[in-house]
Formats: sequence, structure tokens, C-alpha cells
Amino acid sequence: MRTQIINGVEYVYEDYPYWDSDKQRGSHKRVYIGKNVNGIFIPNKRYKLQLELEAAKADIKPGPAPVTDCQRNFFGATYLLDQIGHMTGVTEDLKSCFPEDYEEILSLAYFLILEGDSALYRFHRWAYSHEHPYGHDIPSQRSSELFGRIHEEGKMSFFKKQAKRRLEKEYLAYDTTSISSHSQSLKQVKYGKNKEHDPLPQINLALLYGETSRLPVYYRKLPGNIVDVKTIGNLLKDIDFLEIKKVNLVMDRGFYSEKNINELYRLHHKFLLGAKVSLSFVQKKLDEIRDIFVSRKNFYSEFKLYVQSFMMDWDYTELKPRNNEIIKEKRRIYVHYYFDPQHRADDDVRFNAMLDMLEEELVNGHYNQEHQRQYEKYFEQHKTPVRGLKITPKQEAIDKALKNSGYFVLLSNEIKDPIDALRTYRSRDVIEKAFGNLKERLNMRRESVASEENLEGKLFIQFVALIYLSYIKKAMDENNLFKNYTMQELLDNLDIIEKYQQPGRESYISEVTEKQKSLYKAMGVTPPA
Repeated sequence: MRTQIINGVEYVYEDYPYWDSDKQRGSHKRVYIGKNVNGIFIPNKRYKLQLELEAAKADIKPGPAPVTDCQRNFFGATYLLDQIGHMTGVTEDLKSCFPEDYEEILSLAYFLILEGDSALYRFHRWAYSHEHPYGHDIPSQRSSELFGRIHEEGKMSFFKKQAKRRLEKEYLAYDTTSISSHSQSLKQVKYGKNKEHDPLPQINLALLYGETSRLPVYYRKLPGNIVDVKTIGNLLKDIDFLEIKKVNLVMDRGFYSEKNINELYRLHHKFLLGAKVSLSFVQKKLDEIRDIFVSRKNFYSEFKLYVQSFMMDWDYTELKPRNNEIIKEKRRIYVHYYFDPQHRADDDVRFNAMLDMLEEELVNGHYNQEHQRQYEKYFEQHKTPVRGLKITPKQEAIDKALKNSGYFVLLSNEIKDPIDALRTYRSRDVIEKAFGNLKERLNMRRESVASEENLEGKLFIQFVALIYLSYIKKAMDENNLFKNYTMQELLDNLDIIEKYQQPGRESYISEVTEKQKSLYKAMGVTPPA
């Protein structure tokens, strides 16, 4: 414990070191626990509650607590989550990183998983009827205090432990999403480009996801006005801190920049990255092969695409900070070209529908000021006293607009085969579904917490819940269960299994049906006896 005098009052605080991922250095966080008055320590309400909790836990004898009254609780779904927690190491790692709070963290995560988008203030109703790790109610005030106790050092330790369990040789999908917020006091809440056209300010959330394990590895909170392409540098620093030695990243074209590619080469990381066809070196090669691209030898029936691939030279540049020396070298890069005829046909239909609309507006005199540039770009307008207004399409401009339609490009410094590259890239949709789970199932579409500490804590618990949801999603995919169940329906089917407890007797559970046993086994879990 340390003290600090503020306005003549001696306040007592505890110091917690942590890693600041934004500033890339160690830092410290002060948590005030009370004050000294005439040499006597007087704890504040928060610290007093913490002492009472620790005293209560110290009085609890090891082993199962004796049952003093008859209890009947739903057990089946939380049993499943208990087993997943042991198999993924989540329970063990949380206990190691948050020894005083891990049971509450797990119980809140279980609630978010099983109750969908229910608000946390409804936890008491769920806790009363369910078996869960903490075993007691967590009132709103107490959950807010828990959020504040989830410190940065513990989170980073948890990420490290989870990464070491799962990361051997798999590509990591990386992407960002926006989360709207009603709060006016959070520093990183900013107005930015929002994919859902939400008028509220937002924060951005970056997520790193294993493509083979399909389990989340790490997340990072970003200001709401930061664009994707600027996030790679800090991500790579974070990965270095997480001690992830072999990194293989797959990202969409929003993360492309020469600076990012050079940095990935410098750190010897493997990457697969989407890129715009309009890039000069990409377009130059495409113009050379365009006339022979759509041919039988380049067609792959599995994806119904035309494919060609080339090894090219990347103009690598590195600035040595010590002497400002600029190093220029050639590095190998694989450029994979794809042409999707169905995509091209769809683009043709949409583009011609737009041209029809523009032409109709011109002919009928229904001018739209917002379309003025498009009128001028795609149509010649001639007005004569005899024939009136004559509209002529600018075919050259139309052809130019559709020139690259249907084409897309992937860049990699490791994957030589274009079909392997496409499979890896398309499997990154796991991260899109992860964002869907975060926002829809974990009540994350609107964050209404008022303080930075509470937001950080709530995000972490939602991330823990996402690990469980991702495990269940993968198991359901592999066992073709989505034909008959949604994820909520599967959890509801197991949730109805009850556990009975009576004073002086062993607990027992209600009957487990064959269908329920098969669901447990599909999850890789032994059904409860």
C-alpha cells in the first residue's frame, strides 16, 4: 500500500503495473482504497466490500458446500460450458490471471451466452434458477465493480496463455468492427465510418482469430475514427508482446498499404492479403493477360472461377533508425488473379439498372443534383430546337467502369497455389461470424457503460463468452447440426436438464435423453451421469 496527500488528506492506494499497448511501454494504475485519519486507516466502501468478500471466502471450507435446503436448478447447459472451459483451458487460465474474480467472470460469461441479448440487470433471475460457477447473485453495482477490477496485466496474461495453447501453425484472421456507444465520457468514442450507418459515435474493436481452431486469440480496442489500414503497426507490436513467434496473417484489402507490406516483410511474418485490382503493378500484369485469362485451362470447377498466378518482385524499402540508411531490396511475392463470371454478370445488371435510372431522369427532366457527376460521366446531352433533348451513352466511359468487374486479387509471401490461397482467404468468414456473435448474442451492439474501466472489463467478459460460442459454432458446423438447430435451440435443449439437491443426500440430475446425449457427444463432451 502507498499513500498520497491531496488537499491535506492522506489517501491510501494500491499500485498495479500493467502493459500499455497504445504507448508500447509499462505503466502503473492506482486504485484508491481509503484514507488515513489521525494515523488510523479507514477503508472506502469499495475496499470494505472487497475485504468482506475475502473474509467470506476464507471461511468457506474446501469441498462441496453442504446443502441446507432443497434446491432444484437448471444444469445441462452450464455443465456443457464447464466442460468446454476445461477443454480450452479458459477456466484454468482465468483462475491463474484473476484468482479472486474468475468465478464471477465465468458466471457473467455463461449468462451472456445462454440469455442472448438480455441486459445484465436480469442476471439475478437467471442465477436463481441455474447452476453456475459463482453460485450467487451478482447485483448491478457488484458487476460494475468487477469490471473495474479486470486489469490490463491480467488480460494480457490471459491472452498469452490462450495463445500458447492453440497457436502452432495456422493463419490468423484479422479484422475490425465498430461498436456504437451512448457514452459521452469515453475517450476513444469518436464519430467514424460506420458499416451499419449508425448515427451514434463509436469505438472500433480489432479481433484476431485462429482460422483452423476457429477460436478468438486476442482483441484490441481502438478509437472510433481510426481506419483499418492504420491498425497493423500496433497489432504487430501487440503480437510481439504476446510472444506469438510464428505469425501468419490473413486480411482483407482494407489493410493494404506499401508500409504495412514492408513491415510484415521486415518482421518475417507470413501474410495473405486482399488488394485492389487498380494497383499499378497488379493492373499492369492483368492488362497483359486479360485477353487469354478466360480460357478452359484456367477454369476451376470447384469455385466456378478462372484463375492465374504469378511470382513477382516486391520493391521492399526499410529505413534504419540508427543512421537513417534506406535499404532497398527485391522480395518475392505471389500475386493470385481470379475472375468470377457470375460476379461480373451481377455487376452488369446492377450497373445497367443505374444507367437506366440516370437516363430516365434526364429524358423526363427529373434532375437529381446528387447525380450530376454521373450524368456528365456516362451520357452526352444534345438539345436541338427540332428534335429536343438527345441522350447518347459514352460507351468508352461505361467500358472503363466495367473493365475490372469480376476480377479480384490476393497477395501472399508464402502461399504459392492460388486455390490454396483462395480457400484460406474464404475461411476468414469465421471472423465476420465472430463479430456477428459479439454484437447480436453478447449484447454488444450498444455499449452504455460510463467509464473506461467498466468498458474494458465488460469487453473482456464478452470476449471470454465469445471463446465458448466459437467452440460451439465449430462443433455444430463439423457435425452438421445447423440443419436441425440454431445455436440457441441447441443450448435450450440442454438447459432443461435439472439438478436436484436435498439436505443430507447426494445430488442427482433429471433424465438425460438420447438426443441430449448425442448433442453432448457432438460437442466433444461426456454426457453428465
